[in-house]
Amino acid sequence: MLTRNNLSSIYVLDQDEALTFYTEVLGLEVSADMDFGPMRWLTVRVPGDQKEILLERPGAPAHDEATAAQVRDLVTKGAGGGWLAFTTDDVQGAFEKIEAAGAEITQEPMEQPYGTDFAIRDPFGNNIRIGSIKHWG
Repeated sequence: MLTRNNLSSIYVLDQDEALTFYTEVLGLEVSADMDFGPMRWLTVRVPGDQKEILLERPGAPAHDEATAAQVRDLVTKGAGGGWLAFTTDDVQGAFEKIEAAGAEITQEPMEQPYGTDFAIRDPFGNNIRIGSIKHWG
């Protein structure tokens, strides 16, 4: 049986810009950055966590150029299908730091049935939620 999810992927249009955003704005760390043949394998993670996020450019080996262009267009519109959710012990502090860094805020911190969170978009349109989540049950 499955034991855990160790890798997720989101599409980004520029891996260097993504690396700056995810490490300097969100505070993630680089897990891997290597030439993987037809692509750059660039993953980040929350410090101390094992789960990695692949910052993937649309293109080979997964897509031909026509398909990659369509994916890039969808990502730019915020419709690339990728989104991330992170937890924090200090929602307001995280919000203030991320807002001061110039990230696009799509929802300020607010109480939800599941906890308190806020929403941002990365430089490519991917949706990100950050919050303090109540445990269910």
